[in-house]
Amino acid sequence: MKLLLLIILISASFAFGQSGRVKPAETPAPNPKIKSTVVYKPTGDKQIFAMPTPTPMEAGNDEAGVIKVDSTLVPIPVSVLDPSGRSLSNFKLADFELRIDGRIVEISELSRSETAIRMAMLFDNSSSVMIARKFEKDAAIKFFRRVIRPEKDLAALFSVATTTRLEQPFTRDVNSIIGAIEAFPEPVGATALLDGIELASNYLADVQGRRVIVIVSDGDDTASDTTLENALKTLQVTNCQVYVVKTTDFENFVRTKSRRGNANIRQLAAERRMIDITRQTGGTVYSPIDEKELDDAFRQIAAELSQQYILSYYPENDERGAFREISLKVKNQPNADVRTRKGYYVPKK
Repeated sequence: MKLLLLIILISASFAFGQSGRVKPAETPAPNPKIKSTVVYKPTGDKQIFAMPTPTPMEAGNDEAGVIKVDSTLVPIPVSVLDPSGRSLSNFKLADFELRIDGRIVEISELSRSETAIRMAMLFDNSSSVMIARKFEKDAAIKFFRRVIRPEKDLAALFSVATTTRLEQPFTRDVNSIIGAIEAFPEPVGATALLDGIELASNYLADVQGRRVIVIVSDGDDTASDTTLENALKTLQVTNCQVYVVKTTDFENFVRTKSRRGNANIRQLAAERRMIDITRQTGGTVYSPIDEKELDDAFRQIAAELSQQYILSYYPENDERGAFREISLKVKNQPNADVRTRKGYYVPKK
């Protein structure tokens, strides 16, 4: 008996020596149903509480976690419009000519709008957008119902004021988005819009699909720590396309019943900022003046997203770290309006 006990002890000691340590228990996975809050403080410090991985969360989802994107792939969303603004289609890969820094390069792939959308809406909830709040919320609700395909797309919702808050993490459930919009408190505080753009860009960065940011705001910024240049660079690095529904003209019309308001210097600066952001990323700015035009703006964004081409380009190794300028045209369509991003960054390894 003593001999048997000695053999058992020696065997146990040998097994422990081979492993080196006892395997610790795995850390429990966070509950993906817990609603997270992301706050971007005006001091410039991010605070993230219970931040979930931006991955599909609904029951029955067949995707296994986040699919990270090859960091070298540059997706180039393209909308081709005729002189009247209608979308043109039926193009092939050979119909496009892509130039990088003026040099013609090869396009690797061409896909259509069936590519999944990963969308973040930034909804301005600062004190500068008090007027016509109900119309804006109603139009946003219609937009999500129109654009999100539950079997394919994901959407998230942020509110922007003095801080930026993630009100609804990525979801396929349009009703969850609608509930978050309807639950918005009264607008209050300053506006840190550029900080919000950076936060939304980084939130979208690790998921595969067309990354789209829709901003509902007057474009004003009174509290951000980041700069327009840094926000644009973040958008280019994370390959995000931006659309803006600018509320200034809407609010002026509600107040004065006139399409023309008395634009001040701050409003003009905000307008230029929004135009620059959308032009650089391949989106556009809509400036509706009433409920019908506001709804039309969201409808046009939804229509454009459903008719886009996506070109894929793989940069060469020597392109890393610097900004590269994109020029794109459709051969044999000299009058076509080709809307796409103006450049990209490939991060250094």
